[in-house]
This record gives sequence, C-alpha cells and structure tokens, in this order.
Amino acid sequence: MVEQLSLVLVEKRNGAALVTMNRPEAMNALSFALRDELTATIDQLEADAETRVLILTGAGTRAFTAGLDLKELGSAGGAALEGGTGDPMRALLGFSGPTIAAVNGVAITGGFELALGCDVLIGTPNTRFADTHARVGILPAWGLSQRLSRILGPSRAKEISLTGNFIAAEEACAWGLINRIVPEDALIETAFGLADDMLSCIPEAVTAYKALIDDGYATNFGASLALEIDRTRDANREVQGASVEARRHAIQKRGQDAPKRDHSEA
Repeated sequence: MVEQLSLVLVEKRNGAALVTMNRPEAMNALSFALRDELTATIDQLEADAETRVLILTGAGTRAFTAGLDLKELGSAGGAALEGGTGDPMRALLGFSGPTIAAVNGVAITGGFELALGCDVLIGTPNTRFADTHARVGILPAWGLSQRLSRILGPSRAKEISLTGNFIAAEEACAWGLINRIVPEDALIETAFGLADDMLSCIPEAVTAYKALIDDGYATNFGASLALEIDRTRDANREVQGASVEARRHAIQKRGQDAPKRDHSEA
C-alpha cells in the first residue's frame, strides 16, 4: 500500500515502512514543508505498533536529499535554519525500531546528516556524500560533526568536512560509511530484504538491542560495558528456557538456508 502526501510517500510492507522524500525536481531538498511533513510522518510511524522497521530514501535517482533548500535559505537568511516546526532528525532518532537509509544518488550536508542518523546505510554506484557546511558558511546542527568523526575517525572526517569534496560510493563503502553497494534497481528490494531479516527477530529484543548499542556508543567504553551488564541482567531474567529451545531450531534452519538469504554486495 502506498500513501501519498504532498511531499512524502509511505509504502508499508509486512511491518516495514518505506518513507520517500518526494521532491525529485529539487533533488529532494529539505524545504520547510518537507521537513515538517517528514517529521510528522516518522512520528506517526513510531506510534504505529505494526511498523517496526523504517526505510528512508529519496524520490528519483539523482538524490537521497541535497540537504537544506538553499534557495529557501538564501531568501530567508538564517531564519531558514529555524523555520517550520519539523525536526526530522529528532523524529528519526526517536524511532525505536531499526532504520535503514537507502541512499540513492547524492546525500549532501543535511542529507548526509539524515543518512547518518539511520542505523544501516546501503547505496548504489551513484551514491555520493558531501559535507558543504563550510562552503555555505553554516555549522551543522544534526550531529554531523560528531557522528562522522566517530564513524571514520577525526582525520577522514576533517578531510570530508573541511574541503566540502564529494566521496564516491566505492570509497564510502571502503571507509565504512555504507555497508554495501547494490545495483540501482535493486536498492529498495535489498532494503526490504534487510528489513525482513530484522523483522524475523524477536521484536522486543531488536528494540532493546538497538537502544543498548546507541546508548553505549554515547558513553566511554568502560561505562558502556557496565550498561550492557546492567540491562542484560534484567532482561535475561525474563527469558524462559523453553522459548530459547523452540527458537534454537528456527535459528538452525535459518543457518542452513543462509545462501538464499544473502544480501551481500552485488
């Protein structure tokens, strides 16, 4: 089922929702209106108990999103940074289930930030990233200065952010920005395939594990290990031996079928 609002498309499949930023004529630039609508859409999906995985992409093949709408920014000045009521990054980070960025085309500046706000990123040969904050003359507010350096290390992050240069798909994959590169026409189905694998896990375990990784990553290593011990002790007390035994057979069967489930780089 595909639901269309003016600027956002939503397609739901068996517990996963594909959210498409729908301004292809403007490279899906994040206007006030798109930011507002995208925020409201993600919030609605978080409130929908049947939606457990979110896939974010852009309409067309040119862009995931080119970031803030620079025409709007140029006409409104600094006010454009604060305009509207929507904060799609806040909504994206608040989605409790896994989030997948299907990065079609370019992800620039604010679009780069939105992609990095997702849990898993996949791309195509056309995928490219750029951080042009320093070229536009603004500073990031959606976490790019901190997330990128934690993913790539400070040196590579500074190379990207202090030059504004593009990084191509192959380099992005080699550096760990995206997990794999797939043919353009396979991108969305690959994302849904990953979503299906996530949906086949225990729902409560997936959301708890995601939170454990994210919350631990935001602390130092020692504190994160202590966090894992505390949460795991409480959670595992509730696990019944009989349920583990029942699931063990399903895991064995899945392992035997593993080649059929391979979503590796094409």
